Amino acid sequence: MVKLPDMDRVSEIIRETCEIEVLPRFRHLSAQDVREKGPGDLVTVADEASERRLTAELSALLPGSLVIGEEAVAADPRVLDRFRDDAPVWIVDPIDGTFNFASGNTCFGLLVALVQGGETLAGWVYDPLGGRMATVVKGQGAWLAGNRLTVRAAAPLSELRGSLTFANYEASTRQHLEQAAQKFRDSAALNCAAHEYLRLTGPAVPTGDEIHFALFRKIMPWDHAAGTLLHREAGGYHAKLDGTPYAPTDSVGGLLLAPDQETWLTLRDLLFPARRL
Repeated sequence: MVKLPDMDRVSEIIRETCEIEVLPRFRHLSAQDVREKGPGDLVTVADEASERRLTAELSALLPGSLVIGEEAVAADPRVLDRFRDDAPVWIVDPIDGTFNFASGNTCFGLLVALVQGGETLAGWVYDPLGGRMATVVKGQGAWLAGNRLTVRAAAPLSELRGSLTFANYEASTRQHLEQAAQKFRDSAALNCAAHEYLRLTGPAVPTGDEIHFALFRKIMPWDHAAGTLLHREAGGYHAKLDGTPYAPTDSVGGLLLAPDQETWLTLRDLLFPARRL
């Protein structure tokens, strides 16, 4: 297994990339700087510049490593074949929450994970405007600003706060999810996986922004490789909707995250009584 690079140096690379390529363009994008790469799926010049810089810096930091970036895969899906190599692979989301970013909404972030052999070894979840950089190493816990992160304690359904997105489901499933959501204290989604993972994990003393659970329909690796390791090392339980473990090489099957397995089962059976994906 690869020797991990210096965690702080990776954090510096992410921060520097954001300062140089992302933040100067925030709320300064022209119409020509934004385009659709698929229906409702935006990419900006900031995404592309951020990914180019992260790709160059991270691959140089760890010689022999490969990079899978969201925009590279959009241009050529065969980039995902790099998972088949024995080399360590960086997974990069150059701007997570691009729709928010392009709309001038402050809820966006950057996600980086280091994977080898289909297993996530380390991850970085960055909220640039909030100045929050969460880091995680497999078996060494999840951390933010020197504080160990933990998931919220389990609670009754009526007290649960979570993140539910109803898009991309067939009409009957979407209607059922909307009805089930009424049983929770709150289930508003942010349209940004980085911020959802920061809400799923937090310091021992809650700040009030934390959530207990999250449901994701799409599970592309750049959205979830870093965050799922962060969640697991913070003590949480997650799995695909059929109950099988999540892996960063997965791209279908949905993903449900909860404080523990008992809460996960309760939520899955409530949200998907027939285990529909």
